[in-house]
Amino acid sequence: MVESVHHHRSTLKQQNKSFKSKHATKSALRDAAKGRVPRQSPKASSTNNNASQLRHNRRNTAKQSQAKKRSALVSATRLFNGVDGAPRIVAVVPLSDDINSAKAIAALAKSLDISTEDVPEKGIWKMKADRFKTSLQFLSLPYKDFYSTLDACKAADYVLFLLSPTVEVNDWGDTLLRTLQAQGLPTVVTAVAADDSIDPKSRQGILKSLLSFIQYFVPTQTRVYDLHSSSDRLNALRALSEGKPDDARWREGRSYLVAEDFEWEASDGQEDEGTLKVTGIVRGTSLSANRLIHIPNFGDYQISKILSAPLPRRSKSHANGDMEIEPTILAEPDSENADSLVSSNDPDDMANEQTWPTEEEMQGVGDEQDMEDSLPDAKNGTTPKTVRKIPKGMSEYQAAWIVDDDEEDGDKEDGDSDKENGSEEMKEDVEEEEMVDMPMEDDDEIESRRTVAFEDLDNEEEDKQFQSWRNRKREEEDDLNFPDEIDTPQDVPARTRFQRYRGMRSFRTSPWDPYENLPRDYARIFQFEDYKRTERAVRRRAEEEIGTIEPGTRVTIHIHNVPKQAATQSSSPLILFAVLQHEHKVSVLNFTIQRNTEYEGSVRSKDPLILCVGARRLEVNPIYSQHTRGGGKGANNVHKFERYLRHGATYVATIYGPVVFGKQPCVLLRKSETDEQAPHLVAMGTFHDPDTTRVIAKRIILTGHPFKVHKKTATVRYMFFNAEDIAYFKPIQLHTKYGRTGHIRESLGTHGYLKAHFDGPINQMDTVCMSLYKRVFPKWATLWKDARIKNTSARQDESGDAMEE
Repeated sequence: MVESVHHHRSTLKQQNKSFKSKHATKSALRDAAKGRVPRQSPKASSTNNNASQLRHNRRNTAKQSQAKKRSALVSATRLFNGVDGAPRIVAVVPLSDDINSAKAIAALAKSLDISTEDVPEKGIWKMKADRFKTSLQFLSLPYKDFYSTLDACKAADYVLFLLSPTVEVNDWGDTLLRTLQAQGLPTVVTAVAADDSIDPKSRQGILKSLLSFIQYFVPTQTRVYDLHSSSDRLNALRALSEGKPDDARWREGRSYLVAEDFEWEASDGQEDEGTLKVTGIVRGTSLSANRLIHIPNFGDYQISKILSAPLPRRSKSHANGDMEIEPTILAEPDSENADSLVSSNDPDDMANEQTWPTEEEMQGVGDEQDMEDSLPDAKNGTTPKTVRKIPKGMSEYQAAWIVDDDEEDGDKEDGDSDKENGSEEMKEDVEEEEMVDMPMEDDDEIESRRTVAFEDLDNEEEDKQFQSWRNRKREEEDDLNFPDEIDTPQDVPARTRFQRYRGMRSFRTSPWDPYENLPRDYARIFQFEDYKRTERAVRRRAEEEIGTIEPGTRVTIHIHNVPKQAATQSSSPLILFAVLQHEHKVSVLNFTIQRNTEYEGSVRSKDPLILCVGARRLEVNPIYSQHTRGGGKGANNVHKFERYLRHGATYVATIYGPVVFGKQPCVLLRKSETDEQAPHLVAMGTFHDPDTTRVIAKRIILTGHPFKVHKKTATVRYMFFNAEDIAYFKPIQLHTKYGRTGHIRESLGTHGYLKAHFDGPINQMDTVCMSLYKRVFPKWATLWKDARIKNTSARQDESGDAMEE
């Protein structure tokens, strides 16, 4: 018997690796890689270079970066270098009434032992700082000269804010700082006026407190210089004399000039218009004689020629030591490429099939007595024709729009007001909010009212009661609680009252023709086929134009057809801004704005405001609309009209105004009660686009009460008051505040009841709404003029009339 051998079953199935050849060929390795390239490790590459090679590379890179920065600084400050270098413009802005700009400039000049006897209280003073190899041109500004300060800071390389160690900055200074912050500031230097009465121990605490204050408006400030200390005066002067000043973004690609001297010469046969000769140094970019020149408070003008204006040279052979150099003509406008002063189109009324009054109708045909005499006598048995009194100077055509006293009550809410242009929107809104049901009076109250004697109030009391009756705050609160909701008038048919409104199935996607029923102002404006492409072409042509004046050149610009007031204006300094091509033409401008959080007044669409954008100031009546998320146009470029400008949101303000290129900052100001007070800063923002196809749709909501409800069907009342209106508005979709949508089925009875069907069960406490839309348009903007210039021109006109008499 053979014994069997026992074997354990193997549980591990080990497989050894296949043999790999240590000497594979290159082709075999390439085939095995299948196109993959191994990544080289940075650590492995660093091991190939020794420490000395790495140190050399770092030093070389740092040297190249340093040379590049030095070259950029030299090229940026080349304008201020040399014997004939342009001076650095410093706008000296006092923020308190106890500060004198001239004394602060004298304190700075004292640190360099320069005589300061001729420092003006207001104007330009030039100082040569040989220690810093440059020169400074101070623009001395008086306190409470708001708009002159804005213009000076637009052209300045540095802004020197002067703070008082004893007097706090009031509302005027706070508004000025906020406006300058929104406008855009160059390099800012802050100093404290010298005051010997301050205790030296408390001076450091005052400087620390003032630094915290100015950092709220200019966060880049790290120090406040004390003009009482000689070392601080020298350091402040060094900060103004060395380095490259920061550039304001809105000045990129634009040239400007600060007038060192100017004179006005009357033209042949004209006393009020002439040639303004302005001498100064060209700054910014190259100046072209073909472009227009903007003079603040006066508008745009053409250049007749540009002459050189070099400073006198020192000569040993000359008796007086200075040798005058004759000016030469540097540039003249090209008749083919020069910009014209045409800012708007001349609409062809006959082509538009509109009839307008003739000159004879506008001027009138006679006075009141002649009209009364020319009326024939009425025949017997007929009613005599009523003679309407026409105000003096008004034509018969204009008198046709005067409402008689006996017809005023009946026509107050007539639908003809909706046939007017978009400029009547404010009146229309007031009418809509005043349509409320008046309580009925009994006979006793009527009789007692008839017996009460009429009391004529004085003007002050009448204005006080009128302002209390027209409470703007109450209107704004009602619009916030019940946005766009109005009451349907009972005495005027709704189809007449709201005949210019339309219904929209979807506000976001429903189409709206942007060229339908445009006002006459749209025939006057210009529009761009491609705004961005036009802007790029304008800037490219400005860079490539031949015969321009380079920055840093001292020139004398001859500007023709300038009024005499431009040379005798009280505001200073005189600053000229070059206008890019097409920037004189008027179009529809849209600005994205945000309301100032510190301003608590009511701001309504079409309220008169002052718009500061770039170098211009305009009197505007903007209309506000919602800003689409992301800044796009949406599916149909229709945007909802906003009656009020509210806090905490971004809106789009639309006006008619001159075209703007670039993302220019804008500021909206409201005129204060007195000229001594600073204007109110209402809002600030940037220029968005000149989109003429942007549709701003005003919405009104007619509401009704569900009188009887049966599941999805409801009987609605108080939305309309006659069956004809229900038939007229029947195609428009209804909606409720709880989210239901429906349509009008039929009219019930003769008192305006209607039956409506909805997409779901309706609640008895719900409100039925109908949204109607109408496109609105802004008003035409005009050039803003300083009140002092207006008063001067008014006095000149009065004196001229007196001389003629």
